[in-house]
Amino acid sequence: MVSLFEQLHAALPQTQCTRCGYPDCAAYAEAMASAQADINQCPPGGAEGVARLAALTGRPARPLSPEHGTEGPRQVAFIDEAWCIGCTLCLKACPTDAIVGSNKQMHTVIESECTGCELCIPVCPVDCIELENASGTLTGWAAWSEAQAQQALQRYQQRQTRTAREQAENEARLRHEAEAKLKDMAAHSRLTDPAVLERKRALIEAALAKSRAQRQAVSGEDAPPA
Repeated sequence: MVSLFEQLHAALPQTQCTRCGYPDCAAYAEAMASAQADINQCPPGGAEGVARLAALTGRPARPLSPEHGTEGPRQVAFIDEAWCIGCTLCLKACPTDAIVGSNKQMHTVIESECTGCELCIPVCPVDCIELENASGTLTGWAAWSEAQAQQALQRYQQRQTRTAREQAENEARLRHEAEAKLKDMAAHSRLTDPAVLERKRALIEAALAKSRAQRQAVSGEDAPPA
């Protein structure tokens, strides 16, 4: 049986724009399913989106909340390449990896992958990103198809998986470096005072213990024997 959360999540446009007040569409769907959020907080879905959510929840349809934005045409981001400094901040902000580029190199937007979420706009330090109307007079779900929503969700989930993997790999690298230093503090430090080295050892051990505790909390693993 499909849960209410799953139905609500499937009814959202998956732009991952955060205008609803939640970090992504899944979080908003979860909040609606648990009656912690209203059904009129998604501007990209527009009035039709509210009607879909009302039908699923049994709640009365309401106008979009002005606090969360207004319904409008689908937009696509464009980067003025003459002004782009390659800072990569927009790459980090884009929820669907629709921007490509590298550090200190010109960036560009993959138009077909852009959800018009606007999250790249405020992070650009040189204001070289603009939004352009991509659907004319069409707004809400009339400007955004089910296929586009599914593609956006897939790209968002792929990005989440990739960033989680990269974070885990970076944390593992840092742990290995810390463990190597613990094995031979003198060889990995310019410090020579035994008391100072011991304090540094204690700090590293505490950091490693905290890291292990966090991993165990996330994975549910049992703590290693003392």
